[in-house]
Amino acid sequence: MASMRDIKRRKSSIQGTQQITKAMKLVSTVKLQRARASAERSKGYFTCMYDTVNSILQRVGQVEHRYLTSGASSRKAVIVITANRGLAGGYNSNVIKLVTRHPQWRKEELDIYCLGTKGRDAFVRSGYCVKECEAEVVESPQYKDAAALCNRLLEAFAEGEIGEIYLAYTAFKNTVSHIPTLLRLLPVETSGQDTAPAEKETSAIMNFEPEDSEALDLLIPKYVTSLIYGALRESAASENGARMQAMDSATSNAEEIISDLTLKYNRARQGSITQELTEIIAGAEAIG
Repeated sequence: MASMRDIKRRKSSIQGTQQITKAMKLVSTVKLQRARASAERSKGYFTCMYDTVNSILQRVGQVEHRYLTSGASSRKAVIVITANRGLAGGYNSNVIKLVTRHPQWRKEELDIYCLGTKGRDAFVRSGYCVKECEAEVVESPQYKDAAALCNRLLEAFAEGEIGEIYLAYTAFKNTVSHIPTLLRLLPVETSGQDTAPAEKETSAIMNFEPEDSEALDLLIPKYVTSLIYGALRESAASENGARMQAMDSATSNAEEIISDLTLKYNRARQGSITQELTEIIAGAEAIG
């Protein structure tokens, strides 16, 4: 059995750790409230843009456009949104697994664009090609940062350097539910290609002025930017929610360990007192 001094030292160490986890939980709770409010404010635009583009593309029929067909290159650009810090449960690892365990992807065909240092570190260790890493973007998501990244990727797509663009992030459902999500940004993937013929006939004909290609050139970059920006906002809320849960669990575990150590300390102390009394009684009997 460990000595009373060792038990007391370990208990003091666990209590110090518990104070840290409590403080981190409070900080994460405040950040979660702000990030959640921001994500909810931007979700309307995020959802509306996604639904609008899908609706338009379902009605225009077969339109030849560079953003609607896969490029000649077999390379895939994957934007991966993670955190800059750990202690957030499975938040980082779950997103990374979406990419590393994808059944149809090969490591040699991927160009990783990391938003967050945890993703960069994991992909570099695994031997993936990390083209870019921006750590500041995830700390305070801005629309202009999403637009700048979108422009670089669209340029690479137009020049044939990459044939597809994907986005891996953590969707925020509620405080305790965060869903790792993988979206294909380009070529634009519509959800409704299998619409019934009767539904297609009743749909209004989509007309463009002046040309459909010019309209799509203007609309799709905004569409891609809005998806990246919305993903950044939701990921920020998910990160703080995951960290709050992790710190809450750590605090509860520390409380259990402290209770167990207190019990062991009391038993050791009782045993020590009993031993001292036994020695005193034995000494008194020997003298008598």
